[in-house]
Amino acid sequence: MLGLHLPPALHHKRFVYLWLGLMISMAGSQMQLWALYWHIRTLSNQPIAVSGVGVVRFIPVLVFSLVAGLVADRFDRRKVMFLTQTAMALVALALGLLTLTGQVRLWHLYLLTGIQAIASSFDLPARQALTPNLVPTRDLPSAFSMQSMAFDVGAILGPGLSGIVIAYLGQAYAYLFNAVSFAAVIVALALIGPVQQQFAGQAQNLSASWESIREGIHFILHQPIIFSSMILDFFATFFSSANTLLPFVARDVLHVGAVPYGWLSAAASIGAVLVALVISQRVHMRRQGQVMLWAVMFFGLATVLFGISRNFWLTMLALALVGGSDAVSTIIRNTIRQMQTPDFIRGRMTSINQIFFTGGPQLGEIEAGAAAQAFGTPFAILTGGLGCVVAVAWIGWRWPQLRRYDGSEPSLAGAEAD
Repeated sequence: MLGLHLPPALHHKRFVYLWLGLMISMAGSQMQLWALYWHIRTLSNQPIAVSGVGVVRFIPVLVFSLVAGLVADRFDRRKVMFLTQTAMALVALALGLLTLTGQVRLWHLYLLTGIQAIASSFDLPARQALTPNLVPTRDLPSAFSMQSMAFDVGAILGPGLSGIVIAYLGQAYAYLFNAVSFAAVIVALALIGPVQQQFAGQAQNLSASWESIREGIHFILHQPIIFSSMILDFFATFFSSANTLLPFVARDVLHVGAVPYGWLSAAASIGAVLVALVISQRVHMRRQGQVMLWAVMFFGLATVLFGISRNFWLTMLALALVGGSDAVSTIIRNTIRQMQTPDFIRGRMTSINQIFFTGGPQLGEIEAGAAAQAFGTPFAILTGGLGCVVAVAWIGWRWPQLRRYDGSEPSLAGAEAD
């Protein structure tokens, strides 16, 4: 029987700093996110209200993502993260203070969520593009599985704690705790120190900047493996984005309170952590394209089970299966994209990808809220899962290169860490 060993990515000290900081910060961010959904349900009993969150989170991604990618390629990614993490901490603080003083209204939640989404639009390309500068190419699958695990550990602790905090301390403290948690990433960035990266050329005017952005778009369109994985990501998350409806499932279908809601919110991440732990032990993973397609197919089927469940424990199981299958596809997608992208254009690739993998869920939240308002919450979730299954089948047929992708293809990534 094989025992566990230290994942390869954790042999690199600077990556460990970032990983630990992200895990703590993710716990706070997930606490805020699920507390926000609960807060919306408290202020409004109309499912369409959750669509507002999707709108204010999608617009900044659409408007700023391409510019954010260029920023990540032109400027020090570590310094960009200093600014974005500080901005998101201030937004969380404002949410907490407004709620604590009893002044918060629904429009406050939308406005501040939108501001935080702007900061996040710049943070994500810088963060994902920074990772390959901290570990060598051979350890990227391990690094991204560990980052996925950090996210999912945070997504277990955060939602679980959010239910307890809301029930025993009050809604405001979920936001205030998140504001404090951003300090973990800021300290980690300070400990990492200067990071070597390949910078894109400096543009002298707006026209030259647009040409740099077009260079990123041209690169994606001529990389069918990367482009098809983005399409897969978009449709899967568009159809199966039912997270914002979970407060309505908890209160109106399962008839449970804040603490059980917290555990339901954490269920997907429990499944994801178990899967990420297994993948983090793998140095080489073959037939990555097929594995990813089957994982997303299973993701849709698990969403169908979530939609038809009327039992608390069956819903927990369905959500754990959703999270586990999503973790498999997320780790493989991130690995493919980073290994098949040169360092000088990696930020722009990530920013374009952000439109797909962030835009999909946000537009899905709008669609899910509207469908739930018109036909009921269970119907919205069930049909979304079926839509995901159909989309995977179409993408697998449309892009056979993705099905055939093995993972042993030559890497285009450069500027490896020592």
